[in-house]
Amino acid sequence: MTHPPCHEPATPRDLVGIGIGPCNLSLAALAHPLPELDAVFYEQRPGFDWHPGLLIEGATVQVPFLADLVTLADPTSPWSFLNYLKTRERLFPFYFAEHFHIQRAEYDAYCRWVAQTLPGLRFRHQVDAVRWNPERDVFEVDFTQLDADGEAEALGRTYTRNIVLGIGTAPYVPDPLKPLVDAPGVPVIHAADYLDHRESLRAAGHVTVVGSGQSGAEVFLDLLRHRPAGREKLHWIGRTEAFAPMEYSKLGLEHFTPDYTRYFHALAEPVRDRLVAAQWQLYKGIDAGTLAAIHDELYRRSLHGGWPDAVLTPGVRVRTAGRIATTQIELHLEHLQQGSRSRLTTDAVVLATGYRGRPLDRILAGLDPYMRRDSSERPRIDQEFRLVLDPSVTGSVHVQNAELHTHGVGAPDLGLAAWRSATILNSLTGKEPYPLPPRTAFTSFGLEQPAARVPQAWRPERLTPLVEER
Repeated sequence: MTHPPCHEPATPRDLVGIGIGPCNLSLAALAHPLPELDAVFYEQRPGFDWHPGLLIEGATVQVPFLADLVTLADPTSPWSFLNYLKTRERLFPFYFAEHFHIQRAEYDAYCRWVAQTLPGLRFRHQVDAVRWNPERDVFEVDFTQLDADGEAEALGRTYTRNIVLGIGTAPYVPDPLKPLVDAPGVPVIHAADYLDHRESLRAAGHVTVVGSGQSGAEVFLDLLRHRPAGREKLHWIGRTEAFAPMEYSKLGLEHFTPDYTRYFHALAEPVRDRLVAAQWQLYKGIDAGTLAAIHDELYRRSLHGGWPDAVLTPGVRVRTAGRIATTQIELHLEHLQQGSRSRLTTDAVVLATGYRGRPLDRILAGLDPYMRRDSSERPRIDQEFRLVLDPSVTGSVHVQNAELHTHGVGAPDLGLAAWRSATILNSLTGKEPYPLPPRTAFTSFGLEQPAARVPQAWRPERLTPLVEER
């Protein structure tokens, strides 16, 4: 490739963010008013979007509107959701709407407003590699600038003292169904692409939704509402033992506080692993309102006698799957409690099978010799969301929404995004630009509660500080 390199400053930046999803957008918004931080954020997509295939009409975010990008760390920030409403002259309509949980489409529009207004964001920039340069005590970040068609336009390299990875998650497809997703013909799509295929799915003779979480419930409800009564021809299956509601009790929600995050991080690795598996209902359950809407719709269809042609079966896994000619799909099912097996023939499948964190190995391959791992070969991550690296690396690599195994169920939760961003910025500056409360929950999760602390500067004292002390 002979493209000229992109122009980058000769002196190292203080911070390079990789990925611009809600987590790093939060970090960018809170970093913006800090004059001592020279920060830039790279994203290979042409602009911000947040699960566009699941912005179903009426679907709401599962956290209150106060869990925006900044408010729980800085309510006075110009990048708050309330300020977004003010700039759109919608404060009074929102006030009278009395919506504590806003629609997903509105949250997406708010984030787009921040992304379009906030400086320091570089879309169409694909990060290719990260390396540590021991001679210069900096990270080297190689990237490719993309054109409007997503093709390589120019190569670039920048240097930075610190990195924050926020590359997010990718749709997960179970192994038995992967060949079907890639093959043409009968639609087998992930829920992430639901809206792009909604009309063809509505027209299909029989549709099966696989997955018993929130997205599965929303897709099933949307399809149900647009199928003729008595001829719904819908199946909804999932592995969990029940179509279970998300934990929304007041004390239960305290698992999404900094107090619980600190408690969880201090536990032994085997205990953490057991807890994450057992706490699925805290973050993989279904909103009670969505469950109620599904029941209401099914009940309405039974008012004149008869049952709707809709089958809802939890506790089921797909063992194998295959195509019947070119028009149908056969799913081989197993009931996990009964041990029974059966076959289901269907005309279309929607996989609401969730997301998995994008692997860090590709981007961080150059740092592999320096990384410290746990007994399961996962990156070790300290309390301030830093990868634990060899002491010879004087810079830091923080992660966002990649620390479920070390920080618990709050890792993917939007409600902790601003607090995590503030924690990272406090750590990077060695100051406390965002004072954080030492206590956030009524619950004491252990007999010995880990204390909150103001992190010290990550860079050793021999390095030049970001600003001269006055």
